[in-house]
Amino acid sequence: MAVLYGVTNLTEQDTPVEVVVPSGIRFGPMAGLRVHTVDLAPDDVLARQGIPVTTPKRTCWDLARWIDLVEAVALVDQFLARRIVTTPELRDHALRRTGDRGWRLMLRVVDLADPGSESPQESRLRVRLVLAGVPRPETQYVVQDRRGFVARVDLAWPDVRVAVEYDGLWHNDSAQFHRDRQRLNRLLGSDWLVLHVTAQRLRDDFDGIVTELRAALRRRSPTR
Repeated sequence: MAVLYGVTNLTEQDTPVEVVVPSGIRFGPMAGLRVHTVDLAPDDVLARQGIPVTTPKRTCWDLARWIDLVEAVALVDQFLARRIVTTPELRDHALRRTGDRGWRLMLRVVDLADPGSESPQESRLRVRLVLAGVPRPETQYVVQDRRGFVARVDLAWPDVRVAVEYDGLWHNDSAQFHRDRQRLNRLLGSDWLVLHVTAQRLRDDFDGIVTELRAALRRRSPTR
């Protein structure tokens, strides 16, 4: 249902589509679909483009119950960033269902979610770092000096001036690369330490990323 709200983080072409069917209705099985039969309250459903779909709050609830924690947060981040739903609304939705199967999972997803994320990969990186025990960063942090704006970074620990930048495919563009290097030089001039993460490192060397980041945070700590 998330796709119908313009929200997606599918990483593989053959990922099954998750669909909801109200209890008492027979549907499927069908190739390419993963069908969930659930009890739906009247206020769990609305019409979108003429199609009955679960509401944003109910959709986030189901995502939290059905899929991997990191992937669920990456999707919920987009719901929040698009202002389709708010963090207080999702938390209230979970608390009003205290005791129902999945309400704790929903709260966990909400606590990890952040509307500041600008891509699913940034979300995955941030959540995996937090789950690894790294202090939670600020997202899309604006760095300023006495002359004003310096740069905006993906993830930041402002108290120690450490930032992490996720380098997506757009960084392969020569003009973008030029702008990024200008921005990096300005950050270094403001005494910021910037670590860069690529898709390959996130996939193949996450432990190395965590080790480097912890060392950077420790080195910059005023109590060191």
